[in-house]
Amino acid sequence: MIRSMSFLAAALVASATAHAQPVAPDNNWSVTLGLGVISTPEYAGSDDQKVSPVPVLLATNGRWFLGALPSAGVPFGIGYNLLQTSQWRFGVAVGSGFAQPREEKDDARLAGLGDIDATAQFAAFGSFTEQWFTARVAVTTDIGGNGHGTTGLVDLEGKYRVTDRLALSVAPGFTVADRRNQQTFFGIDAAQSARSGRPEYHADGGLNSVRVAFGAEYRLSPQWGLGARAVVSKLRGDAADSPITQDTTQTTFALFTTYRF
Repeated sequence: MIRSMSFLAAALVASATAHAQPVAPDNNWSVTLGLGVISTPEYAGSDDQKVSPVPVLLATNGRWFLGALPSAGVPFGIGYNLLQTSQWRFGVAVGSGFAQPREEKDDARLAGLGDIDATAQFAAFGSFTEQWFTARVAVTTDIGGNGHGTTGLVDLEGKYRVTDRLALSVAPGFTVADRRNQQTFFGIDAAQSARSGRPEYHADGGLNSVRVAFGAEYRLSPQWGLGARAVVSKLRGDAADSPITQDTTQTTFALFTTYRF
């Protein structure tokens, strides 16, 4: 389901259902299922897009939740809200993707650089909501030992309810990454240089990208909903300067329908 930039995309698809749902009482399941189509860069830094179907799953029971974890930036996993009020939320999650974020065959430019495997991740996340405004932060780290390192996400979302059924949102944000993450996704080490013939490139940690996300949610009925997301992200720093990067502007688009019961 998930490759390259779709870690972000899956979170955005799931967020439409997560933010629309009331908090389930203790020992009471609330489940949202859906299906969508998503267009993402072939890999982080690519100038080619890939269109794929994507399932939507979010199940909550009290403070527990299962599925795509939008607040944590984890594509799929299980989490627990340590703090859960109408305004504040803080929790932890463990999850993973189902496919490799990058493969050599994705592009001729990647020849000799090897594949980047999916990995297990641990995330700590928090959010604050006041009427139309929500601020979110998350820190995600690789616990599977596949070189994904640690990343931090910050997003500020404003939501405007046009009607009882239609809501629009805009969310600027940014991502920071440590040296291990940057080197895995944008660097070229000595062994990769020998195999590919490309010069070595050492990517340091720091600001990885800035972005703005636009969303629309339409409630067809108490159970059925439609949604759309568009994200424009700009790679910065060593990620932008990497010889692997073909386009510093990365775009993600998603359309989906959901059913809640």
